[in-house]
Amino acid sequence: MAELFQNIFYQPILNLLVFFYNVIPGHDIGLAIVLLTVLIRAILYPLNHKSIASQKALRDLQPKIDEIKKKYADNKQEQGKAMMDLYKSENVNPFSSCLPLLIQFPFLIAVFYVFRDGLTNNKALDLVYSFVAKPEALNPTTLGLLDLSKPNLVLAILAGLAQFWQAKMMVTKRPPQNTPGAKDEDMMAIMNKQMIYFMPALTVVIGLTFPGGLTLYWLITTVLTGLQQLYIFKKAASYQSNTNIQIN
Repeated sequence: MAELFQNIFYQPILNLLVFFYNVIPGHDIGLAIVLLTVLIRAILYPLNHKSIASQKALRDLQPKIDEIKKKYADNKQEQGKAMMDLYKSENVNPFSSCLPLLIQFPFLIAVFYVFRDGLTNNKALDLVYSFVAKPEALNPTTLGLLDLSKPNLVLAILAGLAQFWQAKMMVTKRPPQNTPGAKDEDMMAIMNKQMIYFMPALTVVIGLTFPGGLTLYWLITTVLTGLQQLYIFKKAASYQSNTNIQIN
């Protein structure tokens, strides 16, 4: 299993990083990481698109879900049946947003090992393909200032802010507290709000323990995902607006 992971994920990503490092004037590792991140996000674009679209579909269904929970607040069996009927009628799978994220997880693990080993251990370069020029070592300094082999506070904070911006787009309004079943929904909204702040804080903490190269990768990934998320949301809103105009 370890050899399979190395051949499919780790080694190709390492070689892409080395390739970009070689072709960039001045051999700037930071720019190489940015290009690598953009390429990986392009490869994973369809999966990420599906995940974001599924999350948006669930967010748009939230008012109807709230109504079902209020209507069947005292009958969990009927509530569950009504929820399944809603998902079926709207052609929404509540778990479809999770699978694409799980598929992307091996890429994140591979990138972590590449930055951990490639920026600090020259032996990792023994896995460079024969048709890729093998440098003696990867200079971990970018822009002549930042050592990406070590944790970086600025990158960690920026990654946390990007995480907050991305998560904020998924926030749904809390229901009025004087409606039936609103107490459970209110608690859920509070938990969701806490997660919006918890995940960015966790990102900063993790960023302070990981190599700066990985934090830079996470920052660029989050920004690109946020931009894709924003594009999907605006496109859906524009389509809905045009549909309403045609109906009226």
